[in-house]
Amino acid sequence: MTKFINYFKSFFYLVVLIGFSLAHAGSYEDFFQALTRDDEAKVSQLISRGFDPNTAGPAGLPGLLMAIREPSPKVLGVLLRAPGLKAEVRNSKDESALMLAALAGMRDVCERLIARDADVNKTGWTALHYAASGGHDAVIQLLLDHYAYIDAESPNQTTPLMMAAMYGGVSTVKLLMDAGADLKLRNAVGLTALDFAKRGGRAESEAQIAAGLKRSAGK
Repeated sequence: MTKFINYFKSFFYLVVLIGFSLAHAGSYEDFFQALTRDDEAKVSQLISRGFDPNTAGPAGLPGLLMAIREPSPKVLGVLLRAPGLKAEVRNSKDESALMLAALAGMRDVCERLIARDADVNKTGWTALHYAASGGHDAVIQLLLDHYAYIDAESPNQTTPLMMAAMYGGVSTVKLLMDAGADLKLRNAVGLTALDFAKRGGRAESEAQIAAGLKRSAGK
């Protein structure tokens, strides 16, 4: 009798485990399909039932990064409200959620990520580099307000000002200059922000930086 009871218990636990695994597998597929469709109701429902919002998708990318990349703004809002969400996640290129949101000019998303402890000053390429590349002045100001290092150096020693000089607009260059960016810094191959502006064919930015260098020399 005891052996029968033990066998029955084992069988019962196995059935429960299989049922749980199948249910989780279904939830996994449902979650990422809903994320791609920007179905906030479905994603919210799954999270409320216990699905981990930090789960990585089939390609190994966390849902937060996928929602920014798609973009799926409604689902992104759900994830940013989810208890236990890890805001400091990276992809295989060491790009964080904050960096991708900064590149896309998502100021509100950046603010909410920072509030959830996203790293403003990660090593290497930073959110400030990415915001400067896109010319997103509002995001840049937000990052500076949260103590982003203005002369942060990428692995090849490129600064946010250099990225703004080549890819951003003159307003972005001026914003960084007014905030105290160093105009004289050089990257690993000896290029300055002025060189970047010239290479990018950014005449206004080139003139802005040249004027700044002239003022600096006259002090």
